[in-house]
Amino acid sequence: MNNDTPITKEGYDKVQAELDQLIRVEREELKVIISDARDLGDLKENAEYHAAKEKQSVLEGRIMQLQGVIASAQVIDPKEVSTDKVVFGATVTLLDVEKDETVVYKIVGEIESNMKEGKISYKSPLGKAIIGKEEGDTVIVRAPKGDIEYEVESFEYI
Repeated sequence: MNNDTPITKEGYDKVQAELDQLIRVEREELKVIISDARDLGDLKENAEYHAAKEKQSVLEGRIMQLQGVIASAQVIDPKEVSTDKVVFGATVTLLDVEKDETVVYKIVGEIESNMKEGKISYKSPLGKAIIGKEEGDTVIVRAPKGDIEYEVESFEYI
């Protein structure tokens, strides 16, 4: 697999920390729980054993997902970006023209996007619309409730 999925340094560190927690702590705790449940006897009617095995399955799935993210990650440190256009890692201040409201978003990788934290994926409609733009440019984003017009007020790499 090649390293072609962009992720910020902050996002990469978060994924790595979660992966370490799952492997070093939660996986080990589950091994003990499964072993203890197995010692209780008949596995067919052992609810603790089945619950632990189910949790183990979910845990291993998440570990595999995070390992895939790490394997295909192209880490981009926004502080090292220098350009006069909006690119991955930019923190962008936009004016919602219709509402006359300012919004701020950071363009990040898919796994780290979180609207509540003001982080949008570079693959989202808004992310795609503002990449490559400059200060003063206007973009129109198609949304379920209708088109939204934004003006790029400023952007920085922090």
